[in-house]
Formats: sequence, C-alpha cells, structure tokens
Amino acid sequence: MHVSFEITDEILIASLDGELDHHTAAQIREEIDKKIDNFHCKHLIFNFKKVSFMDSSGIGVVMGRYNKMKELGGRVMVSGCSSYIDRILNMSGIYTIAPKYNNVNEALKVVKNKVNEKVNTEGVQ
Repeated sequence: MHVSFEITDEILIASLDGELDHHTAAQIREEIDKKIDNFHCKHLIFNFKKVSFMDSSGIGVVMGRYNKMKELGGRVMVSGCSSYIDRILNMSGIYTIAPKYNNVNEALKVVKNKVNEKVNTEGVQ
C-alpha cells in the first residue's frame, strides 16, 4: 500500500494505491495523521481509485480519520470507489458520515462550496 498526498486550501487529498488491510492500515493511518497535523488540514478526501482490496481495517482508517476531522471542525469524503470498494463502504455505513463522490474534483468542489457558504453566513450579521 502506498499513499500520496496533495494539499489545497486546508484540504488533504490522500490517494491510496494497493491493498488497505490489517497489514497496511496502521502505516496509512500514521501517514495521514502526520500530514493532517503538520499542515493543519481541516478536511480530508480519500481517493480510493487505485485500491484493489480493503477489509475492516480500512473501514477503521476512514472512521478514525472522520473522528479526527470532526474534532477539528472539518469533514471527510471518499471518492473514486470501484464497485467492490463501494459495496464495502456502503455495507459498513461509512456513507452516513463520509459522503461519496465519483472523483476528487467533485469532492473538492463540494467542500470548497461548503467552506465558502460558511464564511458568507458567518460574515452576515
């Protein structure tokens, strides 16, 4: 399992590649948390486009990052899910806490719009 990162406007994009299972989950969790902490990210987008396998440990990675982002006042989103990954995330209930998007660009657009809406409504008195 390999993870690459991109950061834009306090949004961390974690693009996963390979198998997300009990052998790799701890490493991925640590790498993502380190980026969140070092770059003060408020939102996280998981890109599952290149994930070939995921077990319950992968669900735990998403759940744990959801809790971390919630504490920071941010959101978690998932994107690029194959039908296999989609089925696993859907059955686990992840989509009730982390919405699914077809690709990273869709997720970025939504989170940037939400941030702009929040700024605009907070600025109105």
